[in-house]
Amino acid sequence: MTTDLDIHRAANELIEQFGEDAPIRAAMRHDELLKIGDVDGCVVWKRILKAIDELQSVEPPEGAKVH
Repeated sequence: MTTDLDIHRAANELIEQFGEDAPIRAAMRHDELLKIGDVDGCVVWKRILKAIDELQSVEPPEGAKVH
């Protein structure tokens, strides 16, 4: 099982490497895994893509508490 921490680390790494293209890179990897039938890999990359979107968002995620 891939932890939330692992997902956020991967998302941060992709953002550092690819900047605003990070979501595209994550989606491309997801599609590669989908093509070969790696369902578990697809789930992980979907989570990474969501984390990238949250990290790059200017708006807080829905339901998030802002202090």
